[in-house]
Amino acid sequence: MKHHAFGRMPFTVTNVGFGAWQIGGSWGDISEADGRAALNAALDAGMTFIDTADVYGDGRSEKIIADVLKTRGGERPMVATKAGRRLNPHVAEGYTKANLEGFIDRSLANLAVDSLDLVQLHCPPRDALYQPEIFESLNALQKAGKIKGYGVSVEKVEDGLKAIEYPGVVSIQIIYNIFRQRPDHLFFQEARRRNVAIIARVPLASGLLSGKITRDTHFASDDHRNFNRNGEAFDVGETFAGVPFEVGLQAVEEVRKLVPETMAAFALRWILMSDAVTVVIPGARNAEQARANAAAADLAPLSADVMAATREIYERLIAPHVHQRW
Repeated sequence: MKHHAFGRMPFTVTNVGFGAWQIGGSWGDISEADGRAALNAALDAGMTFIDTADVYGDGRSEKIIADVLKTRGGERPMVATKAGRRLNPHVAEGYTKANLEGFIDRSLANLAVDSLDLVQLHCPPRDALYQPEIFESLNALQKAGKIKGYGVSVEKVEDGLKAIEYPGVVSIQIIYNIFRQRPDHLFFQEARRRNVAIIARVPLASGLLSGKITRDTHFASDDHRNFNRNGEAFDVGETFAGVPFEVGLQAVEEVRKLVPETMAAFALRWILMSDAVTVVIPGARNAEQARANAAAADLAPLSADVMAATREIYERLIAPHVHQRW
């Protein structure tokens, strides 16, 4: 894995990090023991960036991270969390300084730290991005020492472009993968120009790009690939990257023809071909998956012909369903 600066912040991170949504919940039955093993394997492999959120398992993910890091000791990785999704209803008016401070205080306790490395607004309503007072509140919380920096996790490219207009925003988390290529147009150019760190999430399109999912795959009732297939619980773009399931399976078969190694490793290496991406955050259900994610960074760069082929598959099969939507 390569190490580089996390945008304008004084952290150095590996280009492959650990996405901790799976060890929190909404991915079927993943035991706490497996979650701990996955995180330990990622750290043993050298990963220095962990991404979580206060709503992943209602704090379960944050608490597992805190316990694992305490047990391991030594130099800490950068830990990013998110805030805002505890609001009910989830509306821009709820992003008050008092509410944000309450969410941050809860994450401070869960993660057992005095200051959060990075807090990200968790896919806030678009209206929130047009309220400077929200970002002034984050500035105040940063000045108070409760957070070292802040960013925004977004659903849409347009939201990312708006968020980076605020000078205090140091990072944007966005879906970017073979099935969601639009960020690599104007948005990545603007983020690079402003030295904004980019966290690429949903790198395997909820497992579609692992190549292991078929029409007969069964998803548990508490797996978002079951209960959010049509966006019933949150933005449908978070599940299979918003690609209709049957279309995704068809595209996977075409991508498979380009893959000399495992498809998951290929999909991660594809993302790392963009020098705008600071860190990609695949999840892992167990230690084996975590080690495989880390190893993907060591694959040889993909050829121009292969990159062009993935773009053709995207434009022909996928783009009509997702390109203008996100």
